[in-house]
Amino acid sequence: MPFPIVGIGASAGGLEAVSEFLAGLPATSGMAFLLVQHLDPHHESVLAELLAEKTALPVREAAEGLAVEPDQVYVIPPNAIMTLSQGRLALVPRDDFPPPPMPVDHLFYSLAEEQGANAIGVILSGAGSDGALGLQAIKRSGGLTYAQDEGAAKFHGMPKAAAERGAVDRVLPPREIARELARLGRHPYLTRDR
Repeated sequence: MPFPIVGIGASAGGLEAVSEFLAGLPATSGMAFLLVQHLDPHHESVLAELLAEKTALPVREAAEGLAVEPDQVYVIPPNAIMTLSQGRLALVPRDDFPPPPMPVDHLFYSLAEEQGANAIGVILSGAGSDGALGLQAIKRSGGLTYAQDEGAAKFHGMPKAAAERGAVDRVLPPREIARELARLGRHPYLTRDR
């Protein structure tokens, strides 16, 4: 059965925002969560371990070909572009793409194409504009889009860029985005086939 997949994009100041977002999620929402956080490509990441302490959901680093399942959090590994392909995670080295890398956009484009109206995009704290075009693609495909509000973001470049493109349905603090998604996950329209 299809289920909503939530793509989350963050960069500078993102750890705090993502932690707050995950802390607001219930253990069961019927949704899967794919996180792209800008990481140093040359260092191992402990992001999955850090985030596992903030949520009741299982958190794991993404691996090539891993099937995406509801009520799980998948975290991008360093030096990778992560996308969704036929319900599975696909990882490609970041160096295969021209600079600057835009890993959030790549994930969001794949969600829009694969999931259509079951795609949900969330942009949290970060500098630059990664994610704005991908969020626009999710919105065009009938999915839902969220951005962290400026007052709650340490760096509001990414949320602001998405909002300026008209790509954002709702602007909220991270915990409020999580609460809204939890309510959506319980909505009969999304759960009637399960």
